[in-house]
Amino acid sequence: MVEPVTDAPFPLPALHPVLEAVRRDAATGRLAHWGASTLIDEHTGVPSIDAELFETLHRAAGLDAAFPNGHAGLLHVYGYWYSTVPTPYGYKRDRWHDGTLARAYGLPADAFHLDAPQAGPPGSGRPGSGAPSSGAPGSDLEPTLLARVTGAALPVLRRPPAGSLVADAVVDGRLSRVVLQHGPGAETPALVYGIEPSGSDAGAATGTGGIGTGTGSAAPPGSAPASDRLVLLTTFPFSGDPAPLLEEFVREPVLRWNAVSHS
Repeated sequence: MVEPVTDAPFPLPALHPVLEAVRRDAATGRLAHWGASTLIDEHTGVPSIDAELFETLHRAAGLDAAFPNGHAGLLHVYGYWYSTVPTPYGYKRDRWHDGTLARAYGLPADAFHLDAPQAGPPGSGRPGSGAPSSGAPGSDLEPTLLARVTGAALPVLRRPPAGSLVADAVVDGRLSRVVLQHGPGAETPALVYGIEPSGSDAGAATGTGGIGTGTGSAAPPGSAPASDRLVLLTTFPFSGDPAPLLEEFVREPVLRWNAVSHS
């Protein structure tokens, strides 16, 4: 196995434990909670990781994918740790490493570190929370990073919490949604974005979407059962005025943030 080589000003994680985590994620079926993404960043115009690592991650998951389009969870949650391509917002790994995103979800700053699963809030499924863990390599008490990110982001996407900002848009007959969730004491909100998956259950969403606030139910601001079919595409810390983002999301219903059409 060839470890990624970098000239970035930070050490890259060992690849073997990550691939073990990917295999665990695939075995438990949690990869189904994520859609598809391209590695071509809209700001840099180049892939965030190389084709060899892309193929290695998908092979470990038992998935077929054609570079640069692949599984959003594998690429964003694991692949971004190995990205040495600077963007206008820093490195792709920063969202997981610097703690800003974790705090936006109301979690400890290191909750999204590869090697730091630890006690979480009650019912979170994290060690010490009193809820069953989702498991990870080496210990049934350690959830994988994908499990931790999915556990934080998917409920926010499908049932936006009270007070969160929500925009829905219908893209090619499928519900898409962006939610801005601001955890207690967090500097910035988390943006979480998802869509109904392609396939036999999709294509039923109707209407033109809308903007609203979360209520904790499955249907803000106007599209109901499709909420429970939403899959994740990305999550990252958001800074700036949310109003223009939400308005454009509804006004121009297109795939965003590196999502691809077969999500």
